[in-house]
Amino acid sequence: MKWAAAISRNTSIEVAIQECSESVRRDLGPGEVSLAVLFVTPHFAAYYPRICGLISDLLGPETIIGCSGGGVIGGGEEVEHSPALSLVAARLPAVGVKPFRVDGPLPDLDGPPDAWEALIGVSAGEEPQFILLADPFSVRAEALLSGLDYAFPASPKIGGLASGASSPGLNALFLDGELFDGGAVGVALTGDIAVDTVVAQGCRPVGDLMRVTSCEENMLHELDHRPAFEVLQELFASFDERDRGLAQTSLFAGILMDELTEEPRVGDFLIRNLIGADPRRGAIAVGENLQEGMRLRFHLRDAETSAEDLHAMLTGYEKTISDNGSPTGALLFSCVGRGEYLYGRPNFDTGIFQDHLGGVPVGGFFCNGEIGPVAGTTFLHGYTSSFGLFRPRH
Repeated sequence: MKWAAAISRNTSIEVAIQECSESVRRDLGPGEVSLAVLFVTPHFAAYYPRICGLISDLLGPETIIGCSGGGVIGGGEEVEHSPALSLVAARLPAVGVKPFRVDGPLPDLDGPPDAWEALIGVSAGEEPQFILLADPFSVRAEALLSGLDYAFPASPKIGGLASGASSPGLNALFLDGELFDGGAVGVALTGDIAVDTVVAQGCRPVGDLMRVTSCEENMLHELDHRPAFEVLQELFASFDERDRGLAQTSLFAGILMDELTEEPRVGDFLIRNLIGADPRRGAIAVGENLQEGMRLRFHLRDAETSAEDLHAMLTGYEKTISDNGSPTGALLFSCVGRGEYLYGRPNFDTGIFQDHLGGVPVGGFFCNGEIGPVAGTTFLHGYTSSFGLFRPRH
């Protein structure tokens, strides 16, 4: 198994594709290319219909998947707000690459899982590993992820929502020579391949870990039998000046995903937005349906915390390499709200990745939502960097 990644800032689509194709071909060496994953900025929208054909002519991959992105990542660079194309390619011996497209109504979660297997074209027994790209305007992404988890509970799913468009019909999804402006595309990888996942949500806990004692859907009424809004007011009053400033825009709810965890750490919480408050009723609206008995802790996000979180998650991953084997390639799905907007300088997340994993080729894009697991369940995230790291299974 071998991976390569490249990026081009050339404003000619033909030259950009040629530069990236020649670079990955040089790194992969002779032989067939099993998979090409491409990400392209909307500056090239007029050329979307030609992109797969150009890559096929130059690289000849068996399968092509990709999408548009407001920014793209590859070759150690993160390009935002400028024309660029990123290409990741892999030679995958002993690996099956099954492309699929999802459009229209999804199977019922109350029905048998084989309806989902038929939709994707693989069985759970094949232990598929998923890469998934979707259009945020036309797909119920969370319902899709719930269905895939239902049918393929042991399979990792990694990916993101296409970006770079502000209205329906303007995003691009690429799959084996075809161009789509809606739905979802993906590949199911089977055989001698494993996808490890690292999801860095970039937050630090504040306040106490508390239990949800009253809620209704996404409305949080009580924490430890106290009005949730009152708890939040007390927490805000305890902050120093800097954290009070952060709390105005960057305060979140962290839901502990494993109730058996005694001492929660980074990565144990699902981070969700606070989307409103009702002081009269003492309630807070959270961007996730809640259940009584859940444990919750508030979190703050800033550039420093995001960097520390990513370092911590990748350090934890490094400790698994001696047992599981080293990755040979990676995909990075990062939020459009990270990058230079958050850190004030370019190439931040990829720089940290290289600090920890050296020359592992990595490519990706800035998403409108990032797909990755927390405690074994796949979620659609925001403000997150979600990595898929590929290695032989055996």
